Amino acid sequence: MRVNPLFNKDYQTPHNTPPFDRIQFEDYEPAIMEGIRQDDAFIQRIVDNPEPPTFDNTISVTTPDDMLERVTKVFFNLLSAETNDDMDALAQKLSPILTEHANNIMFNRAYFERVKAVYLQYHPTDEQAESVTTAAPRPLTPEEQTLLDKSYEGFVRAGVALDDEAQARLREINNEMSLLTLQFSQNNLKETNAYELLITDEADLSGLPDTAREASALAAREHGKEGWLFTLHAPSYGPFITYADNRELRRQIYLAKNTICIKPNEQNNESIVARIVNLRRERAQLLGYKTFADYVLTQRMAENADNVYHLFDQLLEAYMEPARRELKEIEDTARRIEGDDFELKPWDFSYYGHKLRMERYNIDAEMLRPYLPLDRVKEGVFGLATRLYGITFRPNPDIPVYHPDVQAFDVLDNDGSFLAVLYTDFHPRKGKQSGAWMTSFKEQWIGPEDNCPDPTDSSLWKNSRPHVSLVMNFTKPTDKKPALLTLGEVETFLHEFGHALHGIFANTRFSSLSGTNVYWDFVELPSQLMENFAVEPEFLNTFARHYQTGEPIPQELIDRIIASRNFQVAYACIRQVSFGLLDMAYYTLTEPFTADVRTFEHEAWSRAQLFPEEPGTCMSVQFSHIMAGGYAAGYYSYKWAEVLDADAFSVFKQAGIFDRATAQRFRDCILSRGGTEHPMTLYRRFRGGEPTIDALLIRNGIKQS
Repeated sequence: MRVNPLFNKDYQTPHNTPPFDRIQFEDYEPAIMEGIRQDDAFIQRIVDNPEPPTFDNTISVTTPDDMLERVTKVFFNLLSAETNDDMDALAQKLSPILTEHANNIMFNRAYFERVKAVYLQYHPTDEQAESVTTAAPRPLTPEEQTLLDKSYEGFVRAGVALDDEAQARLREINNEMSLLTLQFSQNNLKETNAYELLITDEADLSGLPDTAREASALAAREHGKEGWLFTLHAPSYGPFITYADNRELRRQIYLAKNTICIKPNEQNNESIVARIVNLRRERAQLLGYKTFADYVLTQRMAENADNVYHLFDQLLEAYMEPARRELKEIEDTARRIEGDDFELKPWDFSYYGHKLRMERYNIDAEMLRPYLPLDRVKEGVFGLATRLYGITFRPNPDIPVYHPDVQAFDVLDNDGSFLAVLYTDFHPRKGKQSGAWMTSFKEQWIGPEDNCPDPTDSSLWKNSRPHVSLVMNFTKPTDKKPALLTLGEVETFLHEFGHALHGIFANTRFSSLSGTNVYWDFVELPSQLMENFAVEPEFLNTFARHYQTGEPIPQELIDRIIASRNFQVAYACIRQVSFGLLDMAYYTLTEPFTADVRTFEHEAWSRAQLFPEEPGTCMSVQFSHIMAGGYAAGYYSYKWAEVLDADAFSVFKQAGIFDRATAQRFRDCILSRGGTEHPMTLYRRFRGGEPTIDALLIRNGIKQS
C-alpha cells in the first residue's frame, strides 16, 4: 500500500528536501488536514500546561514537526511555479480552511493570556513595576525580545482583544480575503495565458531581432501552429513592444497587456479590487486604526503615511522635470522620423526610446545578448557570491525537483560546510506566474533535534539550514541558440539572488525571524544592492563572453553600457512613484471605496503621470503586488530600499566592489540577522550612520557628487 510521503517528516532525500518525485496531487489535502490537527494539538498543550507561563514554555517552544508549514510551503510554492486546474481548485477549497485555522489560533484567548503574561513580565505596567515581589524573569537576548514582542503584537493586531461580535466579523473578512486574493491571481494568470498574437506574414516581423523571431517560432511550434507566436509573458512581450516596426501590432499587444482583467468576462477583477480595498480598510478600522496604511506602517521603517509621502515628494521634486525632458526627447525623435504631426502613444515609447538610445550610445539589449548566455551569467552571479563571501555552489542531481527546468545546488560556506539548498527555475511555462521571485521551501533555525539528550543545552543544538528557490521567466533557449539574456534580465537575476543570499546566510535561532522575515521596506535592500554590480566592468569581465566565439565582452561595449546607465532613469523613477501613489491612495481611504476603479486610478496617480492614459486600460486590476501580494500599503518599499541600497553600495565602491571585509560586514550585520532587531539598528551597525537620499541622486546623475 502506498504511503503519503508528506506524512513523514524524514523524507529520505538529500538535506531532507521535499520528495517532489514521490508527491502526488492527492497527497496534499490529507497532509494539510493532518497538519492542522497537529497544530491544534500542539497549541492546546501550551494552553493546558500547568506551569506558570515563561518565555521558554510559551513563546519559544516549538512543535517537533511543523507538518502544516512543511506541506503548505510545497503546495503554495508550486501553485505559483507549476500549477494546473486541479491545483487551483484545491487552493480554492483549502484557503478558507487554512484561514479559519489561523483565525482559531489568533483568537484563542487562553493562548493569548499565556503570551500576555510573559510579555508583561518584560514590559510591566507602572503599577505592576511598583508592586513586583517575585524574582525577575531571566534576561532575554535581543532576538528573544523581538520574538516575544512580535508574538504579543501579532495577537493584538489580529484582534484577540476584540469582543465576540468584532472577532466574528474579522473571521468573515479574513476568510473572504483569502479567496479574493487567490481569485485575483488566478484571473491574472488565466488572462495572461489566454492572449496569443499569431503572425503568419513574415513582413510583420520587421524590426524584430533574431532572438525574438526564433523564440516566437519555437512558441508557435510548441502550440502546434504555423508562424510566429507572441504572448504577454515578459520575454515575448518586451522585445515585441521595443523592436516591432508594425505600429498597429504594437498597439494591439500593448492594449492586450494593459487591459488584462478589465474586460467584461469571468476574469474581470474590478469588483474584486473594490472588495479587497474595502475589506482591508474595514479590518484596520475594527482594530482601531484610521486606515489600512496606518495599520501596516506601524510595523515598517517608514512608520506612517506622512513619511511615505515625504519620500514621494522628494522624488517628484528631484526627478519630475528630468523625466519630462526625457519624454520630450523621445517625442522629438519620433517626430524627426515620422513627421511633425506624429502623436506619441504608450506603445511607441519603448520603440522610439530604443532608437534614441541607439543614436546616442549605439547600444541596445540585443547587442549584449550574445555575451550573456544564461549558463555564463549563472557562473558570473554565483562567482560574485564566491568572490564576496567565499561560498560555492555545487549541483546536486540527487535532490528531487518539481520540473525538468529546475536545477538544485548545494551551497557550501567558505569553510566547506553545508550552508543551504538552492533551486533555480529560469524559464516561463503555462503553469507559472509571470515575474520573478525568491521563496523558500524551508526556513533556517537553530534548536534541539528530536533525539537531543539535553534540549536545554544550546551547545547541542543543530543549525538547520534553509532550502531557497529562485523562480524567474527568462528568455528560453531555441533550436539554434542557448538562452541569451538581456542586461535587464541579468539585473533581475542579481535582484532575486540578493533575496536568496538573505535566506542562504540566515543564522538566527527562530525560523520566524530568519532570512527575509524582516520589515517589508527593508527586504528589498539585499536584492537591490546586488543589482548595482550589473554595470560594473570588474564584474562583467568575470563572465560576459560571446556564446559562439568565447571572446570577452569588448571594453568599448562596456563603456557604452556605463554611459547609457542613466538613460531614462528619471522616467523610470516617476513610473515607480506613480505605482506607489496608487497603492497609498487605495489604502489611506477612511470611507468605503465606491468609485469606478479606472477613474480612481486616474486621479490617484495623476501628479506622477507623464503620458495621457489610454481609454480602457487599467493597472489596478492586474496590480498583484498590492492586491494579492505583500505590498499593500507598501509599494513605496522599492524606492525606500533604493535609497538604502545606493547608500550601502557607496560603501562597497569606496572599499572596492569585491572587498571581502565590506561584504563580510554586510553579511554579519544584515544578511545573517534577519528580523532579529529593528532594521535601522542593523543598517547603522553596517554603515556607521543613517542613510540619506544623496547617494541615489548622485548615482542617477540627478545631483553632482
